Order: sequence, then C-alpha cells, then structure tokens
Amino acid sequence: MSAEKPTQITGARFIAESFSQLGVSHVFFMDAMLRPTLVEMEELGISRILAHSEKSAAYMADGYARVSGRVGVCMAQSVGAANLAAGLQDAYLHRAPVVALTGRKEPMLRYRNAYQEVPHTPLFASVTKASMDISEAREIQHLLPQAFREAADGSPRPVHLDVSGLGGEIIEGGAIENAVLPPAELGQLPKHRPQASAEAVQAAALTLSKAERPVFVVGAGAIQAEAHAELAALAEKLSIPVATSLGGRTIIPTTHRLHIGTVGTYSAPPANALVSEADLVIYVGCHAGDQPTNNYTVPAQGTPIIQLDLDGQEIGRNYPNVTPVWGCPKRALADLVKRVEAHNEWVDWADYVGKTVSAWRDEMEPLCQPGDGTIRVEHLCREISEALPENGVLVADTGYSGIWSATMIELPHAGQSYLRAAGSLGWAFPASLGAQCGAPDRPVVCFSGDGAFYYHLTELETQKRWNIPVVTVINNNSGFGQGTPKVASFYDGRAGGNPDEINRFGPTDFAAVARTMGVEGVRIEDPADLGPALRKAIAARKPVLIDVVTDIHPRAPEAWSPPVE
Repeated sequence: MSAEKPTQITGARFIAESFSQLGVSHVFFMDAMLRPTLVEMEELGISRILAHSEKSAAYMADGYARVSGRVGVCMAQSVGAANLAAGLQDAYLHRAPVVALTGRKEPMLRYRNAYQEVPHTPLFASVTKASMDISEAREIQHLLPQAFREAADGSPRPVHLDVSGLGGEIIEGGAIENAVLPPAELGQLPKHRPQASAEAVQAAALTLSKAERPVFVVGAGAIQAEAHAELAALAEKLSIPVATSLGGRTIIPTTHRLHIGTVGTYSAPPANALVSEADLVIYVGCHAGDQPTNNYTVPAQGTPIIQLDLDGQEIGRNYPNVTPVWGCPKRALADLVKRVEAHNEWVDWADYVGKTVSAWRDEMEPLCQPGDGTIRVEHLCREISEALPENGVLVADTGYSGIWSATMIELPHAGQSYLRAAGSLGWAFPASLGAQCGAPDRPVVCFSGDGAFYYHLTELETQKRWNIPVVTVINNNSGFGQGTPKVASFYDGRAGGNPDEINRFGPTDFAAVARTMGVEGVRIEDPADLGPALRKAIAARKPVLIDVVTDIHPRAPEAWSPPVE
C-alpha cells in the first residue's frame, strides 16, 4: 500500500496486514472479537490462538512478549473486557509490551442498559500506559501504530485499544482510503535507546571509585536491553558481585562466581545479608520496589546508590542519595567499563561474597538429594536445574513457586531464560504457552504449584489443540504451602477448629486431568522416577504434564531481614 496510488481497504484487512508487517506471529483471543480480521490473518500466516478465558489470553500475550522481545497481542469482545484488563496486571507490573484490543457496542446503545455492556475503559487505566478509543475505521492507521509504539518504547507496558462494535465489527467493515502500513520496527522492543550522558557516566564512575564493597542489583530492564555481555564484562573486570531481582535472573549464569542470587522478599538468606553489607548498590534496570528491596530495607535507606535506568521516573523513586544515570543500561555499562579500574579491596570483597554463597549452597545440598520415599521440593528443583537444556526457558508462578525457583533452581547456561509471575497467581501456565509460541525452537518448562495451576487448567485443551510442546511441572502438595504455618499460628490457643479449610484442597491427580484433555500426563510419587521423567518429557518436544506429589510442610528458604533496632 502506498499514499501515491489511491487504494481502499477494509478495516479488517488493514489490521491483519499491519500485524503481519509488525511481526506478530500469534494473536491470543477470546471469541467473539474481530472475527473477519481473524479470517484475514489466516491468509497471512498469523496463528490465531483461541483461549478459554480472557485472562489466559492476556497471560499468553505477556509470555510471548517477554521471551521474544516483540509486542504481544490479545483481544476480547465487550463483555470480556473486564477480564482482559485483569489479565494485564502482570504485564504492567513486569513492564511487558502488550497491545490489548476490546470491542464496545455502538454509540447509539450507550446509556440505554445495553446487554452485557458496562463502561470498561476505566478498568484499563491502572494496567496500561494508554487507553485509546477507535470510533471509525480510518482512525486505525493512526492509532494502531501508536499503540505498538507506546507499548514498546521507553519503559514497556500494555496499551489498550477499544474499537467500536461488540466485537469490533463496525471498525472492521469500514473502508480506509490510501492506507499506509505501520513501520515494521514498531513491533519489537527498540534497538536504539537514548544514551546516558558522558557527564552522568563519569559521575557514576567517581561514586564507584570511592566504594569498598560495591554490588550490582540487576532487574528486568537490563534483560530487555540485552545487557548480559556488558554487565558480565564490567562485573568481571572490577570483581563486583551481582544480585538480581526475580525479573533480572539469567543476566549472568546463577553459578557464576560473582552471582549472589535473588535479592528481596523472594531471596535465599545470603543474598539480602550480603547486599546489606555493601557500601554502594548499583541498580541496573531495576525499579527498586518493595520486593527486590525486602520492603525497602535491603539496602538500608541512606546507602549510596548508582541507578542506571532507561526510565527516568524510576531513578531515585525509593532511595535517596542516588547518582543518576538515565539512558540505555546496555550502553551505560559499556561506557562505564572504560572509566573504572579494579581496586584490590573489591577482589577481597568478591572472595568473601563467593565463600558465603558457597557455604549456604553446601548447607542446602543434603536437602537436594532424593529422600526416603517422599519427594522434597529441593530435590524437585535440583532435577529441573539438571534437566533444563542450555537454551531452555523456565516459567515460574508466584508465591512459593517463585521462591523455590528463585532460590533453589540453578540456571547455569548463558542461553537460558527465566520468566516469573509479577504477582498474579496462575499466570505461569498460560504464559508458558505464549512463551513457547514466541520462542518455538526453545524448550519451555513451566513450574507451578497446584493452587496456581487450578486457575487455568482448561488451557490444557488449548495446548493439545495447538500441540504446544511445553512441559508443565506441578508441585502438587494439595494446598497453599506458603501460608500454611501462618494460618496454623492463628489457631494457637483455640480449642478445636479446622485450619485446613482455609488453605488446603484436593488431592487431585493432575496427570489424569491432563490425559482427559489429550495431553500426556505423568504422575510422580517416587523420587527415583523424577529425573528420568523430566528429561524424557523435555526431549520429546510435545505437550507433557508432570504431576509431582510433594509434602506441604517443607519450607522454602526465608529471606534474611536486618535486625529491628
């Protein structure tokens, strides 16, 4: 299409061709939304993944976006818009680029008690960067590119387009004159980002040169900027230990001699303690919210900070005494490595950190071995660590799944990725299906608890229908393990009562459920069967669910907190 030659195209065809131009390989949706557009997409080779709930569709688009670096697309008709908005919360919190399209009934039905219709646009306000209305077809060629531009640029986050018609049919049927397709580069995270000023980098170098015990705390922003090599080069040259947020895992291999581990509320004890001992913390692409800072206590308030971030609004948001470096983390790290030389005391500090982390690993080693007939979660994590291929993607749920995977699963290879729920229980399974669509040549393993898996187990049928070769591992302990001790403590001193009613359920044989839906299901109750089953399932490259029966009582590692003065 060109502006030089008059042409006319339907809204449906324009949307489909735009998606193709933007590199959208999969669209995740609930019926009945943009049906004519979906028909047009088939001709262009775009896969149309019909989900079983709007939240699942949003989670799939989120997983797709995180692993691929491209904008994910999800859609739902008017009555499902509220559910779709709820599903965008995780993408918003993690900063994933997603475009969500919803329909709304035509203007003549507003304020007239239209069936299934509520004003749903306000529901998107807190989970998107922007929410835009499209009332007529000719607006699409301006607002669709803008939605992709805003979703991916700067600090990525979801954008919402609300189109006229219950399922967008008014927009689809309209004509667009002289349509011009969006630039292809808008479909992915930008390759060219603003560069931090030389003055800011020099100020950071000066601050760093004065430190005796510096540490990095690296977040998802560094992963999105593909700053892996630059971070490793700087850390290794200067012997500076590296801690990460959950979203920053795999910026360097977890077995690297400088890797401290995940810091914050989902942390193994040494990581928080070591970051607290640092006299300078260098945040790289990390928002320093309550989770990676253990409720703003690690590091202590007043600790000198260098903060490298593409989003200037995040620099200094939660800590004072910050040396700001506003710009692309990848470029800033590459510039900083040229301006700082290693100090002898940094080598001693790194050695101390390494010995502390190694001692904790040695302490945990006996728990990672096969038990006496029961399966410990530590052993499950060890088997996943050893089975995940060098280019594997691990997708973990929140709650105990997040803590176990962040503390006990090793990701030793540079080509591995870790995607985590940013807070929405049940996110991991649909997100893993989306991640596999976004990275079809990489093995994807989903790690979920049974409480999380119940949310969206219907997507087993979606997995089977599309033959999506995710291996789903269920830590099946028949309850919400994370809250079990706390619930029990509330019953202390009470006669009678049944705490199990609050957070226990099942038991359920998820392997049998999977087989009912056409997915291979394997039930594991013997520790000796676990490793072979995992390796066989991953090698098969087909849909498999492994239902691992564990005890609810073993506790995941608990984060260290500074003593209360």
